[in-house]
Amino acid sequence: MRSRRSFSLLIASSILGTVLLSPALADDFDFAPEQAARPHVSVDQKAIDAISKDFKFAQDGVFTVAVAPFAPPIATYATDAATVVGADPDIASLIAESLGRKLVLQPVAWPDWPLGLTSGKYDAVISNVGVTEARKEKFDFSTYRLGLHGFYVRNDSQIAAIKEPKDAAGLKIITGSGTNQEKILLEWNKRNTAAGLAPIELKYYDDQAANVLALLSGRADAIFNPNGPLAYEAAKHGQIHSVGTVNAGWPLKSDVGITTRKGSGLAPALTIALNDLIASGKYAEVLKRWNLTEEALPQAETNPPGLPKL
Repeated sequence: MRSRRSFSLLIASSILGTVLLSPALADDFDFAPEQAARPHVSVDQKAIDAISKDFKFAQDGVFTVAVAPFAPPIATYATDAATVVGADPDIASLIAESLGRKLVLQPVAWPDWPLGLTSGKYDAVISNVGVTEARKEKFDFSTYRLGLHGFYVRNDSQIAAIKEPKDAAGLKIITGSGTNQEKILLEWNKRNTAAGLAPIELKYYDDQAANVLALLSGRADAIFNPNGPLAYEAAKHGQIHSVGTVNAGWPLKSDVGITTRKGSGLAPALTIALNDLIASGKYAEVLKRWNLTEEALPQAETNPPGLPKL
């Protein structure tokens, strides 16, 4: 089990909004600011030609992208504590190269991206933004990844799979308060109790480090939260493993999309670029590099159905 000191350090770094990386993590994932292993691609003229003539980029010759560096492997800070790296920055880099432009990543706090995008401060947001019908009223989307939540258990757990409500009956499950994953578990619990099954006990902790510590110490049977950071934790420390994933929009489907201003004329071009990246295999390279292959989309779409309004 990880030492008490290392857990304390992880919790402290989470409070500061960064992730403290041990040498072991850096050995397996590329957290160097240079990103020497990042995939590259040639200019995609078809995508460039699809950009609306009325669209104005934030800077000439630049593709300016907002990203919230919240957790590896999606987006975090490199070992220089300044460069943003991860799967979303890699996708941003490939799109910029496809459009024949230099990439400028602009780190932002998650609540700030809508205003900055609407005001034209940046051209797009590539930061794990899920497609919803409410967001589609103000923004366009080009989908690039499945939105998945994952169930993870200790390696010595007897739980083989959690894929539907009955599988979770009677379990103590850690999740995030006020989140989509909590809503899924509450609905599962309603269905289970209506069917006469044992209730699910939801447990809440402050952050992922505390979640994992609670799981490893036996205070819970499973964690149910966004899959990417949990897959990262499983790959890096080998103490937990996945026993199932559920779409973030369950019982519907919710994909993650590159977000652009509504009607700006950029989204169709980005969707073309993404589909060409999928066809060339570069998209798969990025997801494999960050242990997110399970979240691959077979095809990018412009403004597909999203989570309905409440």
